[in-house]
Amino acid sequence: MHVPESQRPFLESVQEALRRYDAQLKDINHKIWSNPELAYKEYQAHDHICELFSSFKSSSYQVRPRAYGLETALEVEYTHGSGGRVVVFNAEYDALPGIGHACGHNLIATSSIAAFIATCEAMKAQAQSSGVPGFTVRLLGTPAEESGGGKVKLIDAGAYKNVDACLMVHPVPMVPSSPELLSMATVVQGGFLANDKVTITFTGKPAHAAAAPWEGINALDAVVSAYVNVSLLRQQILPSQKIHGVIVHGGDRPNIIPMSATVDYYIRSPTKQSLKTLTERVVKCFEAAATATGCKVEFDWGISYDDLKSNIPICESYVSAMRAMGHHTLLDNSQQKGALAGASTDMGNVSYVVPGFHGIFCIPAEGVNHTPQFTSGAGSPEGFERAIACAAGMAVVGCQMLVDDQFAEAVKNDFQHE
Repeated sequence: MHVPESQRPFLESVQEALRRYDAQLKDINHKIWSNPELAYKEYQAHDHICELFSSFKSSSYQVRPRAYGLETALEVEYTHGSGGRVVVFNAEYDALPGIGHACGHNLIATSSIAAFIATCEAMKAQAQSSGVPGFTVRLLGTPAEESGGGKVKLIDAGAYKNVDACLMVHPVPMVPSSPELLSMATVVQGGFLANDKVTITFTGKPAHAAAAPWEGINALDAVVSAYVNVSLLRQQILPSQKIHGVIVHGGDRPNIIPMSATVDYYIRSPTKQSLKTLTERVVKCFEAAATATGCKVEFDWGISYDDLKSNIPICESYVSAMRAMGHHTLLDNSQQKGALAGASTDMGNVSYVVPGFHGIFCIPAEGVNHTPQFTSGAGSPEGFERAIACAAGMAVVGCQMLVDDQFAEAVKNDFQHE
């Protein structure tokens, strides 16, 4: 793949910057990985990242903790001159209950922190040597991706207003039979699904389960009926659509007819348009269960995630930069089927409001995402090395976005015509 002339000045400078900051990046990666925190509770990760940038006394970074009204969101910004384009790198750092960083968000945070630093350093050098127009580089700490939709709240608060491009990468396990995929595979389209989240509560009437069960209305029966209804529905949905749930509460004692029972469900479909139709069908499954058992039913909807719209010019730029730096990189995810197939991310929502890139990269791991084995892989030296390699690629793209008007126009046109 041809390397654009506007990338060439940055290929070495971003790698040199990452070498200079290697110790700090290893330290922040270890701190986040070894102290896993759940959605909107990522206080240590938030503080460690803010402290890292505050320690760069002569850097001219503007550090904004507790950004946009969220206690564990943050923003770090570097601005040169006035006006110009804005490039954002998203840092995720929430973990999963019981299994820590089993989705590798420590590596996501580290790669975005590294890309932000490398972009700033390379652009500073370019400004000193040949001059560049005004620009802004921003690191956004985005909490609660696993549950809570932190980026959706940041969108609503204006964090992505007037942003020209937003980038991040996500780790997945290496395919055992394909060691060359220890490098990267870029997701283009179809890799991440739109997602509705809902908590359903059935309310019935308690009674003594042995002495007078006929006096009760069994909320657990409604849950069981709904579960069966949804399971039957799965036979008539597309293979790309997913419905899955858990029983959160099914009653208190065997000898009490359960008055209340609750389930959590996720509903996924390739696009947010097709998700709407599927969700309507799922809702009918729960309403039918309420009707059959005589229970009342209530729906508590969480934050919905949109499907991911990857910006093709950004993907192509990233691939060319990675290959120029010696990394095996693909422009599709055909060799990484199943890595995150069927997953969802609030980066999808971001990709609907600004041109977005959500690449994936492979790390050595004995298990898939959301397993303890993947947690170990996310904390490995090899995982860190791969995250830093991706950071270099994202930084080159970020620099190109800031200096190359033709490339920036192509990115904008692709976004507007998707």
